[in-house]
Amino acid sequence: MENVTIKINGMEVSAPAGSTILEAARIAGIDIPTLCFLKEANEIGACRICVVEVKGAKSLVAACVYPINPGMEVFTNTPLVRESRKKTLQLILSTHERKCLSCVRSENCELQKLCKDLGVDDEARYDGKKNVYELDESAPHMVRDNNKCILCRRCVGVCENIQGIGVIGPNERGFKTHIGSAFEMGLGDTSCVSCGQCIVACPVGAIYEKDSTQQVFDALADPDKFVVVQTAPAVRAALGEEFGLPIGTGVEGKMAAALRRLGFDKVFDTDFAADLTIMEEAHEFLDRVKNGGVLPLITSCSPGWIKYCEHYFPDMTENLSSCKSPQQMFGATLKTYFAQKMGIDPAKIYSVSVMPCTAKKFEIGRDNENASGYPDVDASITTRELARMIKKSGIRFLDLPDENFDDPMGESTGAAVIFGATGGVMEAALRTAVEELTGEELQSLDFTDVRGTKGIKEATYHVAGMDVNVAVASGLGNARELLNRVKSGEANYHFIEIMGCPGGCVNGGGQPYVPASFKNFNDVRALRAKVLYDYDKDMPIRKSHENPSIKKVYEEFFGEPGSHKAHEILHTTYVKREVNKIPD
Repeated sequence: MENVTIKINGMEVSAPAGSTILEAARIAGIDIPTLCFLKEANEIGACRICVVEVKGAKSLVAACVYPINPGMEVFTNTPLVRESRKKTLQLILSTHERKCLSCVRSENCELQKLCKDLGVDDEARYDGKKNVYELDESAPHMVRDNNKCILCRRCVGVCENIQGIGVIGPNERGFKTHIGSAFEMGLGDTSCVSCGQCIVACPVGAIYEKDSTQQVFDALADPDKFVVVQTAPAVRAALGEEFGLPIGTGVEGKMAAALRRLGFDKVFDTDFAADLTIMEEAHEFLDRVKNGGVLPLITSCSPGWIKYCEHYFPDMTENLSSCKSPQQMFGATLKTYFAQKMGIDPAKIYSVSVMPCTAKKFEIGRDNENASGYPDVDASITTRELARMIKKSGIRFLDLPDENFDDPMGESTGAAVIFGATGGVMEAALRTAVEELTGEELQSLDFTDVRGTKGIKEATYHVAGMDVNVAVASGLGNARELLNRVKSGEANYHFIEIMGCPGGCVNGGGQPYVPASFKNFNDVRALRAKVLYDYDKDMPIRKSHENPSIKKVYEEFFGEPGSHKAHEILHTTYVKREVNKIPD
């Protein structure tokens, strides 16, 4: 691509044609502050924090959307620029609920950091009337607090432009403008899918997950409860960020140690159930292929995707794998097989999951998720909530030794750990399905065609005399595009993996917040996914069907994949839902 030369603060800078001033400044080693800008999701230049001077322009321009031109002269740090940014922040604060100490985003708030960096204190220069809003707690997974909303519209951009859902947007006009749903419906009354991408997009504390940490603390303090925790693969790839470690640092051993010190009776790994999922899902796929079942088979691990399918593609719910997600399979196996084996009344088992996903909070309350007669999972907390529990308990995370998960439901394979990255479920399933179809051992276990953070990936594998067409999509906007191609007959697949969040679980709505100033220029999804692929590469066993603990649970309890007992405990059902039912 041809480069364009401009001057920024008197220095010559060469940047690709089509770049914005923000991008060119980054190349020059200059950070221009932003607030509303979120690459590919919200490029609207609305907040005016990123304004700069351009020689010859009649007014300050928004660097995030203003394209560079040959010979342009830009000034990013003049008195006029600094004063404009400061005044903008003061105006934002004039209608902002400044209860920073009690805010979930305190010390991790982009507005707070900008105010500190630009010398804006809590003493509001502009003070006057403020709109007062009630909290929207109607959704099972999150709370919306418009008293802290700064109208940056990043949540709106992600919901509409990335996820393709659009259940929130600006209502009313002028001073009364606020973010809400159509007809002021509560979010829980809309076709929101609980993905939580709006939460990680929000720069302040206006949207946050419903906190379940107190009920987990209460369970841990109850001597009559046997409290068990499971942790999803993506959590170990991001938890360290909450304690100052660089993005892309794996902390599996310290995480297990921290959970043990919190007081859990057993510390298990959801990866065990990911291996279990592959056994059931691979069997289901092969059964459909051999016996003329509904194809393509679509994975069911992501509850945000499942709810999206139920709302927006209800005619394709028959394509969904009937397998429960690994979270729910684990809980179901815990309260049946494990309870029976250990002689524990399932009524006394309190099952906790640590997930990178806010939709898991919705999933635990779905129908047919109580195989033992009790909820498969009692409480699901996010990566962020676990970090808060560790900090609140005074556990020095970085000083902890590396410890292992408990047996037997802590043993897993490399196939399981990559579930947290887009394409990981597909690759894990292929490792088992190909060997089952061919009866031969795979020479290479790396199905690299389905790896990477690209939104849609396709591949064809020639297996046992037939071509198996597969596709992978992450992010619901990409899922919509892929499924429309399937419905129109443009694409023909046998097996599809869909993850609700762009990049998969590593980029889930419950993962640590990453400021836009970093996300706009770095692929957080790839950094976290690399952690999981590194774990996989170093695992002694990398195929789900070779996991000794999985073999044992079938021998002792389920019988074989797809058995009647396995279906009763490990499989579920779906419903066809309406889209945004309008109130009477």
